[in-house]
Amino acid sequence: MKGARRPLPAAGDGAAKVAEPAAEMTPRQVVEELDRYIVGQQKAKRAVAIALRNRVRRLKLSPDMAEEVAPKNIIMIGPTGVGKTEIARRLARLAGSPFIKVEASKYTEVGYVGRDVESMVRDLADIAVEMVKAERSREVAAIARSHAEDRLLDVLLPAAPPRDAVVVPEAQDQFQRTREKLRLQLREGLLEDHLVEIEVKQDSFPAFRIFGGGGLEEMDINLRESLGGLFGARRKPRRVAVREAREILQREEEDKLVDLDAVKREALQRVEESGIVFIDEIDKIAGRERGTGPDVSREGVQRDLLPLVEGTRVTTKHGMVRTDHILFIASGAFHVSKPSDLIPELQGRFPIRVELSSLGSPEFVRILTEPKNALIKQYEALLLTEGIELVFTQDAVRTIAEMAAEVNRQSENIGARRLHTILERLLDVVSFEAPEMAERKFTIDADYVRRMLADIVKDQDLSRYIL
Repeated sequence: MKGARRPLPAAGDGAAKVAEPAAEMTPRQVVEELDRYIVGQQKAKRAVAIALRNRVRRLKLSPDMAEEVAPKNIIMIGPTGVGKTEIARRLARLAGSPFIKVEASKYTEVGYVGRDVESMVRDLADIAVEMVKAERSREVAAIARSHAEDRLLDVLLPAAPPRDAVVVPEAQDQFQRTREKLRLQLREGLLEDHLVEIEVKQDSFPAFRIFGGGGLEEMDINLRESLGGLFGARRKPRRVAVREAREILQREEEDKLVDLDAVKREALQRVEESGIVFIDEIDKIAGRERGTGPDVSREGVQRDLLPLVEGTRVTTKHGMVRTDHILFIASGAFHVSKPSDLIPELQGRFPIRVELSSLGSPEFVRILTEPKNALIKQYEALLLTEGIELVFTQDAVRTIAEMAAEVNRQSENIGARRLHTILERLLDVVSFEAPEMAERKFTIDADYVRRMLADIVKDQDLSRYIL
């Protein structure tokens, strides 16, 4: 049953800040940004770019009209390893949106007790609170660092004269000079290994598990929070190095400066206005019930998901969350089922369907070299930390791509994930011997690739276990 709706914040209020990181980006620019990390799949990129832009457009509408504009949820159809999750994750990062990935199949496990489908919204709220809290902590970091430094100086130089006592001016001046010398030494890192004793907060009460309407739900309820700090915060002395003490004290100062209630309010607003839930393996819950067995709850899971996707209210430990405008992106291979096997009500809530294409050797060549986080660039950077210059020739890259495509054809097609296993196998020797290698430059050509991988590619039984 849908919860009561509350007015949407007008454009120009806090809601406008939700999409601020990508507010000025056109759909074309969003696609171009995704192209930096993901090869191909232009249809899927266009779909998510339009969905993101529609959020920005919605925030510019009048509150009454904006309330009626529902998100156009997306189903991505394609085999594993072609970029479905990565597209959603990169989109959320680009938009500064709270993001969570869940596996639809876990809700069908026989004997599975614990989390109901609403837990994905609770987890999303937790993620949003941590995200906003981290942002606020960065904003006050400079002030918190200064306060932490003063507290650390009080520990290092505890003989400070009382303020209300009559002191000799010369002694006061000497104390201040000594304190400033210590401050300078702290900032220059000369006291990092010096041990100091500080008092740190200690959790007074454990988390509790409570029973709710949806079953056993793990909610980290702290009695100190529930009772408004009635018991106070327990502290215990701890002896640590200055570098660790500085971090502990700075975190405490940041917590003092950050308004947690304001953080929760903004986090819940972000969840409601820009949250993204990625539901993987939705094809595993597609289909009607057929007797008994491990899949008897598939249609039941669909019906549990329906209220969330349609729009309802979910109780979290941070407050109530409306799901009306959360963007749901579902994905699945749909090898043995199809989107039309979902219940009609759920199908209607995922109006946009995009098919992602399988990857072959040309795409693998691009994946290995073009993206900002390309695998070859990662391995080159890793071995450079050992002083080894790793060089891949063009024919080596083509050979790796061809072999990855061949293994995918011979065994299970796991898409671009095959490149990870191929490269790990290929670089096994150099990765192991890198710290002891005399030669500082290591070139990988096509012959080396064939020599390292030929036997495995030919032996299909072996490749199933190794690659």
